[in-house]
Amino acid sequence: MSFVALFIIQANLFAQRLDTIPIGYIQTNFGEIYIELDYKTPNHQSSFIELAEAGYWDSLTFNRVIPNFVAQGGCPDTPEGFNDPDFLLEPEFHPDLTHQYGAVGAGRDNNPDKLSARCQFYIVQNTRGLHRLDGDYTVFGKVIKGMDVVDQIVHVERDSDDKPLIPITMKVSVLYLNLEDLAQLKNNN
Repeated sequence: MSFVALFIIQANLFAQRLDTIPIGYIQTNFGEIYIELDYKTPNHQSSFIELAEAGYWDSLTFNRVIPNFVAQGGCPDTPEGFNDPDFLLEPEFHPDLTHQYGAVGAGRDNNPDKLSARCQFYIVQNTRGLHRLDGDYTVFGKVIKGMDVVDQIVHVERDSDDKPLIPITMKVSVLYLNLEDLAQLKNNN
């Protein structure tokens, strides 16, 4: 294939992505979860896409599940997730993005700057929301299909650290949907 032909193909793929919306897609042993990534948090959105497309989470699990709280995944069980500057993001709080049922947020430790650990994310499972977390943890998306899967995940047997006794694996990728396909996905929920 010539350089020009390869360039044209790549340019067409880039143009297609400009007309689409990135959707986080998580496959678990309980089913599929679809996440609309919010443009109001561009650094968190970009980070999620980068890690998903690199297959970062594909060997990891939902490592902390608590009914009426969250399903959290992505912890590599190493300190680098919180200490390595490559894994930290400045917070991106937005008043429209709150900890409602199905909100997707970035995990973090108790650092005073509220830096997100980009390697971890959680999904709010409390039907009333967790608004006490607003302004402390960055919300960067919302589950648009698959909350029934999250509801199952948080109710598995777990140990005293809220880690599932049987690992809940995940394969995370990004789908690029046009507005019509996105509307259809939301309507089929």
